[in-house]
Amino acid sequence: MICVTGAGGTVGSALLMGLRRLATPIRAAFFSPEKAAAARSAGMDAVTLDYHHPETLRAAFEGCHRLFLLGPNVVEQETLELNAIAAASASGIRHVVKLSVMGAEHGAYLLARIHRAVEEKLTASDMTWTFLRPNSFMQNVQTFMLPSILAESAFYTASGSARVAHVDVRDIAAVAVEALTDPAHARKAYTLTGPEALTYDEVARELSKAAGRAVRHVDLQPAELEGAMLGTGMDPEMTARLVDLERYFREGGASLVTGDIRGVTGRKPRTFREYAREIGPLLGAADPT
Repeated sequence: MICVTGAGGTVGSALLMGLRRLATPIRAAFFSPEKAAAARSAGMDAVTLDYHHPETLRAAFEGCHRLFLLGPNVVEQETLELNAIAAASASGIRHVVKLSVMGAEHGAYLLARIHRAVEEKLTASDMTWTFLRPNSFMQNVQTFMLPSILAESAFYTASGSARVAHVDVRDIAAVAVEALTDPAHARKAYTLTGPEALTYDEVARELSKAAGRAVRHVDLQPAELEGAMLGTGMDPEMTARLVDLERYFREGGASLVTGDIRGVTGRKPRTFREYAREIGPLLGAADPT
């Protein structure tokens, strides 16, 4: 049986969709009791877990042999994922597919160092592993940028003219399906990117075409972005990680384009233009005035 953690999130829900097409038992693990209950109502084997309580991890993993590990994006993420690794080993998990981040192997920015520490623990464990290291998600437009696009026809970064090879989470999920079901991917790491590296000004142009109205990219100074995030009450450590990620972008770290998605799945990754066209209706209609 395969256990999918983070089953209610952007990547996890896409992964569940892919796995359900296969004749393999799946257990979906949610943080939200409401989402778990809804999944059970739909006929799924679904459980609730809390990374702060290892007993819930062991219960979720019991009877499973493969695990998709997607830890919560919180200050203590490293500690919580290490809790999950210990629980997985104790519960009889034999293979872990970990969702990591691009550049984790180099520890080039704060978030990458957190994921690298977890990768190293898995490498030293008695389990086999596959590391998925994706670039920035295309779906971040919906998750983080959509409110300001709807309210102001603009979104904000501190990335300058950096090029980022954004990747669609459905392509990440497709690789995860293969890594969870084919032993040939054991002890391998994949850097997952889209087929092109775009500046955020180019992203704004694609969103404008899809929306049928102008959408602007507003480039902030790092200190401005940091102040804005802290002003919303964001935790200082989480703020520091995001500001440091923007630095990684500006320095060209996310401009790499790889062929790993096609190499694993046999299919080309989606382009940002394709993604933008899909979400066009969500971006709001043009102002009739």
